[in-house]
Amino acid sequence: MSAVPDGKKLVRSPSGLRMVPENGAFNSPFTLDEPQWVPDKECPKCMQCEAKFDFLTRKHHCRRCGRCFCDKCCSQKVALPRMCFVDPVRQCVECGLISQKEVEFYDKQLKVLTAGGTFLVKHGSSEKSETMVCRLSNNHRYLFLDGSSHFEVELSRISSMQLLTEGSTPGGGSLRASGMVLQYKPAGSQSLQQLHMDTAEEKRTASAWLAAMHKAAKLLHESRDQ
Repeated sequence: MSAVPDGKKLVRSPSGLRMVPENGAFNSPFTLDEPQWVPDKECPKCMQCEAKFDFLTRKHHCRRCGRCFCDKCCSQKVALPRMCFVDPVRQCVECGLISQKEVEFYDKQLKVLTAGGTFLVKHGSSEKSETMVCRLSNNHRYLFLDGSSHFEVELSRISSMQLLTEGSTPGGGSLRASGMVLQYKPAGSQSLQQLHMDTAEEKRTASAWLAAMHKAAKLLHESRDQ
């Protein structure tokens, strides 16, 4: 492994080169650990089409799930940003489809989240709203809320996230995101705090931020269940 600027390092794993934080404690909460590969001796045949492995039919491991497949069932190489791979890696068809959807999240939704949106925020039991800009930190670990005051919410300490919607889009489309209610435990505390956010000015930008945050919540849930 070799150190590179901005607190990250290149690490070579059996699956390929990965760019990871120098301190593992600062991993993005969206990060997934590499799977344990199913041992070769436990894979006499493809775990998808059941073709028997021999000199001509070689076995390959999916870098996302770690299972064994023949080349036909595990030929595509797809970007896998949640495992920090530098280049696209070999994945089975099922995992490749999941990873392709996640690439869109990394390319689009994460940019929306780090750019931020403007909201009317009620913190805790307060009934008073404050106009604040909420954005995701560049390392994806915190929500920063800035107005006349400032505070942070660590994503890993969010216990629930409820998306609020209203009305309908022109043409009878889906409901528009209008706000969000978060419950989280502040650092050093086990008691739940509530954060209520409603879209303020630039509602379209704020609604897009909420929709992106909703997708982020799904990924966080998957990461915790891994």
